[in-house]
Amino acid sequence: MSEEIKLHKNEGIKLGSQQLRGTIAQELAACTPGQKPFGDESEQLIKFHGFYQQDDRDQRREKNPDGTPKAKEYSFMVRSRIPGGKVTARQMLAELDLCDRFGNGTLRITTRQGLQLHGVLCQNLKATIREINEIKLSTLAACGDVSRNVMCCPAPFHGDSVRRDMQAMADRLADHLKPRTTAYYEIWLSDENGEKTNVAEPFRPVEEPIYGATYLPRKFKAGVALPEDNCIDIYTQDLGLLAIVEHGKIVGYNVLVGGGMGVTPSAKKTFPALAKPMAFVSPEQVLAVAENVVKVQRDFGNRADRKLARLKYLIANWGIEKFKAKVEEYYGQSLAAPRPVEVTDVDDHIGWHEQGDGKLFLGINVENGRIKDEGTLRIKSGLRAIFSKYGMEARLTPLQGIILCNISPQDRAGVDALLREYGIPAAEELTLVRRYSMACPAWPTCGLAVTESERALPGILDAMEAELRRQGLQGERISVHMTGCPNGCARPYTPDIGLVGKAAGERYTVFLGGNVQGTRLAYLFQDMVPKAEIVPALAPVFARFKAERQVGESFGDFCHRVGKASLAPAAVEASASEE
Repeated sequence: MSEEIKLHKNEGIKLGSQQLRGTIAQELAACTPGQKPFGDESEQLIKFHGFYQQDDRDQRREKNPDGTPKAKEYSFMVRSRIPGGKVTARQMLAELDLCDRFGNGTLRITTRQGLQLHGVLCQNLKATIREINEIKLSTLAACGDVSRNVMCCPAPFHGDSVRRDMQAMADRLADHLKPRTTAYYEIWLSDENGEKTNVAEPFRPVEEPIYGATYLPRKFKAGVALPEDNCIDIYTQDLGLLAIVEHGKIVGYNVLVGGGMGVTPSAKKTFPALAKPMAFVSPEQVLAVAENVVKVQRDFGNRADRKLARLKYLIANWGIEKFKAKVEEYYGQSLAAPRPVEVTDVDDHIGWHEQGDGKLFLGINVENGRIKDEGTLRIKSGLRAIFSKYGMEARLTPLQGIILCNISPQDRAGVDALLREYGIPAAEELTLVRRYSMACPAWPTCGLAVTESERALPGILDAMEAELRRQGLQGERISVHMTGCPNGCARPYTPDIGLVGKAAGERYTVFLGGNVQGTRLAYLFQDMVPKAEIVPALAPVFARFKAERQVGESFGDFCHRVGKASLAPAAVEASASEE
C-alpha cells in the first residue's frame, strides 16, 4: 500500500473554516488596538478577505526605557481587487481619504493594478472594508489561494475596440473566478450600522463550483495582454490571455499557462517560470477554458508542499501536452493549437496620448506606486486636487503608475499646471530607467522581506542614472525590478536587471539578461552584493554594452547574447584591460 500523502496544515484550515469564516468574526469583535487579534488559523483565512496581518518591523529594533524590546504593534494591509485597474474619481478620492483616516497616510498602487492601504488598525478594519465596498470596489479574493486580481492593459484608447474588449474580458474573467462563499458579506457588510460584527449567524454553505471545499493549493494569477504591448508581464501569470487581432478585431486568445516568479533559495526544487502557450480559443470559449485550467490545478496541484503548489510545478512535472489533455478532458472537447504569435514590445503608457475619441489621457509615473506627500513631491495632494477638479476616470498600471482618462484638450494646460504646482514630474523629465522600474514594499511592513526594496530603489536609481549619464547611455530603456525577498512580487526574474533581497545587511542577488518585454528569464549575475556595490558592479557591464552592442540591441538582449561567463567580474576586467 502506498504511503498516504500528508497535506499541508493550511488545507485543514481551509477545509474546517466553514467556507472561509473560521473564527474571524469572533476574534475581530474581541480585538485590542495594537495587539495581535488573529491567531495562526485566522491569519491564513483573512487573506481570502483581502488583507494581511503585519507589524512595523522598524519598531522591532526599538527598546523600552528599561532596555527591554518593545511589544509588536500590529496593523493590517488592506488590498482592493480592481480588474484591469479601472477606477473612478470618486473611488480614488475615497481611497485617498481612507489612507488618511484609517491608514498610515499613504496609498499604494500594486504591481497587479490594485490599491493597498497600510497601517489599518483592527478596530477600523470593518469600517475600511465596508467603505471600500460602498464605492463599488472589493477586497474579496485580493489575496489567498484563489484567482487574484485579473490584470489587463490599461491604455484607454477609446478609438480601439480591441482594448475595450480586453478590458471587458478581464471583468468577466474576474467575476467568473470569484469565490461564491457568503462569509465575506456576512462578516464585513451585513451590519447596517457598521459597528457590530454579527457572530451569531448559522453557517449556510453555498456551492463553490470552481474552488470546492479547500479552494486552490496556492494563489493563482491571471491577465490579458497584446503581443505589441505586454505591459502586464503575461509570461509571469498562471493564466495569460494573449489577444490575437485580425482586421482590428480580437478573433481569439492564445492561452498561456504556468508562469510564476516565487522562489525559495534554500529549496533548490523551486524556480521561476515563464508561462507556456497551451491553446488558441475563441472569445466565447475563454471563461469555460479558464475555469477548467483552474479546476485542473485545484485537483492536481501539490497540497502537501506549498513551496511546490503553484501551477508552474504541476506543468513542469506533467509537461504542457499532458496538462492540455487534462484541461481538454475537463472541458469536454479538444482545443486548437496556439497561434504562432509572440510578444514584441511593451509600453508604460506614461505621458500625454490621444485616446482616439477626441480626448486625451495622461500617464503619471508614481515611484514604486507609493502615493504620498514628501518634500516638494506632493503626489497625494496633487492627485486629490486633479480628481476633485476634473473628476476623470483613471487606470492603474502594471508598473505602479496611474493613467488619467477622458481629458478634454482644453483642460490639458490646467492639468499640467496642477502637476507643476505639486511637483509631479512630466514624462520627459524622467529617464526611461526610472519609468520602467518598480519595487515591492518590503520593509517595514512585509513579514517576508529580508532586505529593503521600495525604500532602497530610488537611491540605487539615482546612482544608476548618474553612471548611465557618465557613459552616454542615459537614453536607454532599461527595466529594473527590485524585491526584498525571492518571492518575486515585483516580477524581478524577467527584466533587464533584477535585484532580489538575499540576506540581512542589505545584500542582493543581481540578475541580468531578461528584457523589458518580459519574454525571457534572467540569469544570476552576482550574488550577495551589498546595496552600495550594485551600481559599481554594473558599471563595467554598461561599458561593455556601449562598446560591443549590435545595432539596435537592448541592454538585456546584449547581456543574454554575450552570456553570464563573459560578464563575470574577471572576464569584464580582462576585457577592459585589453582595450
